[in-house]
Amino acid sequence: MSSWQRHKRNTPWLAAMIPLSILYGVLFFAQQTITGQTRLDGVIGIVLGLYICSHPAANLVDRIFFGRFRSQPGGSHRGLALWWGLNALVIFLGLAVIFGGMTRFSMR
Repeated sequence: MSSWQRHKRNTPWLAAMIPLSILYGVLFFAQQTITGQTRLDGVIGIVLGLYICSHPAANLVDRIFFGRFRSQPGGSHRGLALWWGLNALVIFLGLAVIFGGMTRFSMR
């Protein structure tokens, strides 16, 4: 199986990143820290946010440079629009996690 076939429209993975990013935010609002060290909490947030953003960003690069993920003949434009909306939501949540991690990292 080629890497393209493994990568195409992995909707369950994208959907799994939504509760992960929300869980990260809830942990900080509830406990104010995960490890007890603000710098380490910040590093964890930055790395987690980059991981969350990685697949939607790869999908966008595939679309821009390779023209993949276009509507198939007989396919649904609505389904494709919802899938891109899911990508945008995951990127937004990932950026929020990165921002929260950077804020923690820069605290003294």
